[in-house]
Amino acid sequence: MRVISGKNKGTKLYTLEGLNTRPTLDRVKESLFNIINFDIPGCTFLDLFAGSGSIGIEAASRGAKKVIMCEKAKDAVNIINKNLEKTKLKEQVKLYNYDYEKCINLLEEKIDIVYLDPPYKTDYAYKAARLMLEKGLLKESSMLILETDIEQIVENQFKNLALEEFDNKKYGRAHLLFYKLKNSDSFIQ
Repeated sequence: MRVISGKNKGTKLYTLEGLNTRPTLDRVKESLFNIINFDIPGCTFLDLFAGSGSIGIEAASRGAKKVIMCEKAKDAVNIINKNLEKTKLKEQVKLYNYDYEKCINLLEEKIDIVYLDPPYKTDYAYKAARLMLEKGLLKESSMLILETDIEQIVENQFKNLALEEFDNKKYGRAHLLFYKLKNSDSFIQ
């Protein structure tokens, strides 16, 4: 796993051993950042189920003003810290070692881009999105991106939220679903 672009381009990142964390494949990450590349500079980026931190680190490398990462597993947090030291991005990143609900409840600032990659086959994405909406953490121009393996279940859950899907990409087993607040005209589809 490596940083694809930006000031840390080519830096190899540490990864977690075992099956507890499922890293986003480089080809999925590269496609994701090709889509959102122009939205990254100067943004506040939230990587809510951060794993090894590769998505948040990519955003920081590409010029995000602030990256917030949340990861519950202590071994994953240790890997994130090693990756932040290696990339020298600690100043841009706020890392929380909490579950996603506690992290969201601590946040007070508006988020420009949210990346959700929760464990597959859970309802964590729905619960996280609902809680962020309830707390008012999303702006009219905010983008929420979800990585999942079962898009229909997520789409059914998200129907009841004030979010609408504006893009959908499939890469093997992984689906990337892109959402914005309903009634927002800020994205060209």
